[in-house]
Amino acid sequence: MLDDFFIRALIAGVGLAITVGPLGCFVVWRRMAYFGDTMAHSALLGVALSLLLDLNLMVSVFIVAAMVSLLLLALQKRGGLSTDALLGILSHSSLSIGLVIVAFMTWVRIDLVGFLFGDILAVSEADIDIVWGGGILVLMALVMLWRPLLAATVNPEIAEAEGLHPERSRLFFMLLMALVIAIAMKIVGILLITSLLIIPAATARRFSASPEIMAVFASLIGAVAVVGGLFGSLHFDTPSGPSIVVAAVVIFVLSLLPIGRRGRDGTPFSPPEGHH
Repeated sequence: MLDDFFIRALIAGVGLAITVGPLGCFVVWRRMAYFGDTMAHSALLGVALSLLLDLNLMVSVFIVAAMVSLLLLALQKRGGLSTDALLGILSHSSLSIGLVIVAFMTWVRIDLVGFLFGDILAVSEADIDIVWGGGILVLMALVMLWRPLLAATVNPEIAEAEGLHPERSRLFFMLLMALVIAIAMKIVGILLITSLLIIPAATARRFSASPEIMAVFASLIGAVAVVGGLFGSLHFDTPSGPSIVVAAVVIFVLSLLPIGRRGRDGTPFSPPEGHH
């Protein structure tokens, strides 16, 4: 019989996987993996500010991640530097500032390993409520934004001409990413969030002929990775967060094998090169 803490971990992990699956698809389609890293790294600055200013941890992480997103948009409009250079600056500066602030707070004991790699086995019933409640809100918002986001991913110019406001959709997408980072940080940790966003979506792309199918498959593959990773962690006594990512990687590697693959008429959805 499984212990209560393990059941809570399974419920929270599956809820998170279902939420990040569709978001991860847009990260893959828009080639925004580095943006995911930047958002995740900014979470440590949010942690540091929450401790320094005595703020709610999740709210602080969301605010910092949202501010980093807005700053990125503002710097992109000014021009002069490529997006990947801006992301590199924002990613490493926010992470470093967070670490420096933590170092100055000698009166506070901080479990940096817990924040970096998460502790899904320590989630409470309140955390489960936040994961599933926040996840439902994120998915509802994504359903409303699906058409303009997808159109902007395929061709921003046509989306603008059709009045779908691609820039506004992109801003809302970044805010949804910030919310997911805030929700996911305690479960899988700062350094593993991007992996859970990208790997299931990249795996799902190999078997999906439409964006909607890919979004569903990404959620299902992420859920399988969570379950497999947690049971693997229980069996081999390995860290739970990294074990989930390893399980996702194993599924991805298996998806590359030609064994059992059947031909199909459709091809994986992929936007034209150069659109972000």
